[in-house]
Amino acid sequence: MFGITDLLYNFLNWINSWVGAWGWAIVVFTVMVRLVLTPLDIKSRAGMRKTQKLQPQLMALQKKYANDKEKLNQKTAELYRKAHVNPLSSCLPLLLTWPILIAVFGAMRTAANKEILNQMGQILNGQQPVMENWLWIRNLWMPDNPFYSALPDFNTLRTISAGEWQNWFNSLGGVLPAQMQNVSMEWIESLNADVLKNIPVALREMVAANGFTADCFSDANLQGSILLLVEKMNTMSFYTAGIANIPGYTIPLVNWTVKSMYNGFLLLPILSAVSQIAMTKIMGSGTPQPAEGQPNTGKFMQWFFPLFSLWICIGYSAAFALYWVSGNLVSMGQTFLINKYLDKKEQMAAPVAGEGSVK
Repeated sequence: MFGITDLLYNFLNWINSWVGAWGWAIVVFTVMVRLVLTPLDIKSRAGMRKTQKLQPQLMALQKKYANDKEKLNQKTAELYRKAHVNPLSSCLPLLLTWPILIAVFGAMRTAANKEILNQMGQILNGQQPVMENWLWIRNLWMPDNPFYSALPDFNTLRTISAGEWQNWFNSLGGVLPAQMQNVSMEWIESLNADVLKNIPVALREMVAANGFTADCFSDANLQGSILLLVEKMNTMSFYTAGIANIPGYTIPLVNWTVKSMYNGFLLLPILSAVSQIAMTKIMGSGTPQPAEGQPNTGKFMQWFFPLFSLWICIGYSAAFALYWVSGNLVSMGQTFLINKYLDKKEQMAAPVAGEGSVK
């Protein structure tokens, strides 16, 4: 079924065809997504400000009715009603953005998996794969990490779902009959050339030798199939050199070894954590502080999200890390401009409120 994830992927792919580079297409895509979400961001920030203004009164109520929770809830609801403030007004807009963001993540994952599978097909045909580089990164679809090869490896390939493998296999020129078992290479070559012309030579050899069929890409057989494909790729000299380890250059304790064709320098993961810290501080400047006696989750979130983004971006594709960093930078700029807009709006409303109080 064609869903929002497919729609966003096609839109991202269209931007790439226009820009001519996946890296910059992701940056443009990120800016566009954030612009679409701007009205919800403004509504959320405005709700936060209204709630923040009630904090002194809320704290006074909590102190006064500390031993009467029912009365406290009643008075709190009255306060919100008289002030025409919805306590959920700052949360609901953010909740509405989650389905969109999840779909965006899905679109990014779809793009990465499609490109990785295309590169694998080139390798199986004995060709040097065409890698999408961006600034210091050799392959945008592998992690920005010196401990990862720029070429796709088993750990990367096994994260691709069975459905995506099946779609890739079908896109090569048609599904090979499921009943093919231990057939000869001559029989395969006797099939319609149009069906086989795009199927990698190494993959055809595997079909002849192992009865390798579309069924191999089912959930039950997928891991073994990927191992066979990686074994085939290991017969390509450039691939073996690309994923080989530099002898003797292993990080103690964690046992990580820098690859000879490493894909980056961990810059995007580090930038994701740093930008997340900065964004949390900027966005937290207008967030209401918890009332006395309530847990302060702000400090926890201030460090949880940066560490979480660092952990995710270390092992995920550099394309996703680029989206994360770009999103943080755009969000910081948006927050600054939204705060300026709301400040000006409040200043313009203040004289009118003063005139009304004199009358």
